[in-house]
Amino acid sequence: MFKAILFDLDGTLLNIDMEVFLEHYFAAMMKSAQKSGYKDVKTMAEQIYCSTYAMIANRCADTLNERAFMNDFLSGWTYPEQEMQKFFDDFYENAFPNLKILCRPFAGIPEMMNKVFAQGYKVVIATNPVFPLTAIKQRMDWAGVGHFPFDLITSYENMHFTKPHPEYYQEITEHIGVSPTECLMVGNDVDEDLPAGKIGMRTFLVEDMLINKGQSGLTPDWSGTLADFYEFIDGRKPD
Repeated sequence: MFKAILFDLDGTLLNIDMEVFLEHYFAAMMKSAQKSGYKDVKTMAEQIYCSTYAMIANRCADTLNERAFMNDFLSGWTYPEQEMQKFFDDFYENAFPNLKILCRPFAGIPEMMNKVFAQGYKVVIATNPVFPLTAIKQRMDWAGVGHFPFDLITSYENMHFTKPHPEYYQEITEHIGVSPTECLMVGNDVDEDLPAGKIGMRTFLVEDMLINKGQSGLTPDWSGTLADFYEFIDGRKPD
């Protein structure tokens, strides 16, 4: 039935409330900026927020998400790019790890992932690529899956589109060389994860930390708890 399984990260593999997490994330960013000598740190955080949405809105296939973000960010926060890149690198190395206390792993995730890999699927971490790879790998470690040999981890360095755009899912299939109809997308967000179905992927909606803002009107092919997904995938093998 499938040759590849795509997993969302936050709220699917990792027990995390993203609203709470992002509140602390921006607070930590402002604190780091203040320590680095920047004055108007609130304006900086607001520009990061706005530039993230500019990156999400970008539909240019020639522009990586990282570049879309940085172009917009530097248009409103006029410091040298090299200086700001160093600031972000330092933040993700020294401050971001402290946010681990805001989340915890779901029981059984590493064991489930072991089975998925043992069954021979191509496996993708299909998290919204609005963060650098280091921030995603850290959250993968927090979820207990950082050591697995994923075929692709989507980040803002390697993707040109974001969720909920169908182009994001199409780009994944091009990276891994699998047809959309041979992919299963597993996620907890109706509006961000189920658009995978628009290009022919099948979808499994994980309901443990369900997010449904009612904007898409989409329905999954399957749905249930993480325990239901474990049962769903147990013993299945790629076609």
